[in-house]
Amino acid sequence: MTLAATIAPQLPYLRRYARALAGNQGGGDAYVVAMLEALVEDPRLFDGDCDSRIATYRAFSRVWNAMTTAYDAARDLEAPHHRLDKITPLPRQAFLLTAVEGFSPDQAAQVLECAPAAFSKLVETAGREIGAQVPADALIIEDEPLIAMDLEHLVAGLGHRVVGNPRTRSEAVDMAHALRPGLVLADMHLADGSSGLDAVNDILKSFDVPVVFITAHPELLLTGQRPEPTFLIAKPFDEDMVRAVISQALFFRTGEPAPAA
Repeated sequence: MTLAATIAPQLPYLRRYARALAGNQGGGDAYVVAMLEALVEDPRLFDGDCDSRIATYRAFSRVWNAMTTAYDAARDLEAPHHRLDKITPLPRQAFLLTAVEGFSPDQAAQVLECAPAAFSKLVETAGREIGAQVPADALIIEDEPLIAMDLEHLVAGLGHRVVGNPRTRSEAVDMAHALRPGLVLADMHLADGSSGLDAVNDILKSFDVPVVFITAHPELLLTGQRPEPTFLIAKPFDEDMVRAVISQALFFRTGEPAPAA
């Protein structure tokens, strides 16, 4: 297969990524063109020894990071895709690769050609910088104390405040109505046999709030037969993925309904 044929299926997604990085369509598309021109001059920019999607984004990242970026100061910096300008360059790439492009932390580290530990720092930095823009009071609906403690540590490390840790559906609904959190993290199965999914649906009847489901049984939600949650993390969870998903949920501020039970 030719290099052009290998890269072609990735280009629509790469353009999406480039536009998010640049903050506008014209700038993003120009960087994709610059990558293609660089590949014509030096095909070795594309690392054929790794997965084609990773290699395509890696080639783009090499070009992007070698060039000076310019942003239009007249844009609305409060819009989500323009608030990205306030995140420093490499953490911004780490955030978008995981939160928007769907790479795992290990894959994204390969794209950026850095060690997993260094990538973890980038994700953490992005989360803190996003937290500084959109700090939130978080409600953690989780009945396992150790998991709740881990989540509280991650949430606090991103600059947010945990305001409660209910362990049952009724506790969660009462606490949410009283505290009006700006973020909810919810387990599926709670202490008294009740459902975190039902708790979330009860909460969302009163007000919109971004919700991240954390569950050992993602297959129960990802059936393709009904509306599914936008933000879902499987147990046992990877800390970098939790940081990225929390940051994504807050950054794009989606308070859409949870799936039906």
